[in-house]
Order: sequence, then structure tokens, then C-alpha cells
Amino acid sequence: MRVSAKYLQIYRVVQLIPEGKVATYGQVARLAGFPGQARQVGYALAALHGELPVPWHRVVNAQGRISCRSEDGVPDPLQRVRLEHEGVRFDRLGRISLERYQWQAEWLGEEDGAGEE
Repeated sequence: MRVSAKYLQIYRVVQLIPEGKVATYGQVARLAGFPGQARQVGYALAALHGELPVPWHRVVNAQGRISCRSEDGVPDPLQRVRLEHEGVRFDRLGRISLERYQWQAEWLGEEDGAGEE
């Protein structure tokens, strides 16, 4: 399978997210060099087929929630299981505290990404 250069750059950023941390789609887009293209991150992650070791489960939306899958409109339960296995906790409404768990990547030129896409 041929992967576009854009998707490869997105995958490289996602591979940097440490275990027990999450990043938002918008944060990954900015770090990959595609500011304002959070949706492209979602498309790239949806295109994964297992050939690449990308921890897709560590990417969440700007509200700290697991986004719904386009094919059935519900969050992927495997994503929550994987995050909980890494020590990430959800509140009773299914949200992750970005203040506590969001990956801080200042060394990559990242500014505070809380509250963005």
C-alpha cells in the first residue's frame, strides 16, 4: 500500500505521543506542519491498516473525547480500552482531562493546544 507524504508526516507525529498521554487532532495537524487541518489527521488515522506501528488510539478530539467513527457514528470501544490500559482515565461523561493527559510537545514548537480542534 502506498502512503502519501502527508499521511506519513502525520503518522510520524502520532508515533511520538508517549504512552499514557493523548494529543488532539488539531495538535497533531499543527505539529505535522498542517495547521487547521485536524480533519486530515482523522482521515489519515482511518486509513491505517496495521502495517505501520502507529498508536492511533492516543489521538482524541478537542473536548478530550473519543471521536465517533464515520461508518457507524459511535466511538471505537477499543480506543478507550487501550487508553485505560495505558493509565488514562475518563470521567463519568467519557471525557479525558486534557490538562492532565495532553502531551506537551514544546520541544517541537508546540504551544498550548488545549481547546483546539
